[in-house]
Amino acid sequence: MSTAPPSDPDTADMQALAGGHDTALNALMLRWRDKVTAFLHRMTGCPDTALDLAQETFVRIWQARARYDARGRFSTWLFSIAANLARNHARWRSRHPETALPEDDDRSDPAPSPDEAAASREHVRAVQRAIAALPDDLREALVLSVYHDLPHAEIAAALGCSAKAVELRIYRARQQLRAALAE
Repeated sequence: MSTAPPSDPDTADMQALAGGHDTALNALMLRWRDKVTAFLHRMTGCPDTALDLAQETFVRIWQARARYDARGRFSTWLFSIAANLARNHARWRSRHPETALPEDDDRSDPAPSPDEAAASREHVRAVQRAIAALPDDLREALVLSVYHDLPHAEIAAALGCSAKAVELRIYRARQQLRAALAE
């Protein structure tokens, strides 16, 4: 009854997980943890929070293993769970504000001059701040499209909207980024 090809490792691992083989979750985590963590880092702006939410994403996958529908793509389901956790975290953070310590970013390339390196780091920070300032719906669509190279149909399924809405959200996000970075 599944439309996913039997050679799809994600579907095979989810079927094994649903069948009681808990070690199948390890394969899924190895395949997806970096992508999920990167997505959540871009959504939350905090690497530690991203790691926590990524772990929670896989906990939720294990909890829902029997309800997985193999007719859809695993990545769509996975990013849908991660996006919901990021939204819940953002709501929680808005009710529980906290002063964050500045991050120490020592990832500069030794080749550029100090002035070039400083300008480059500041540009990256400006882009990160501008992305973080986007409304959740625009940021989610942009991050999944640009950083994770997902097609609009998959993003739409993960975010619970139409592909046209995803296209519009990405367009609006880029407009807002241009405006924010022009200042």
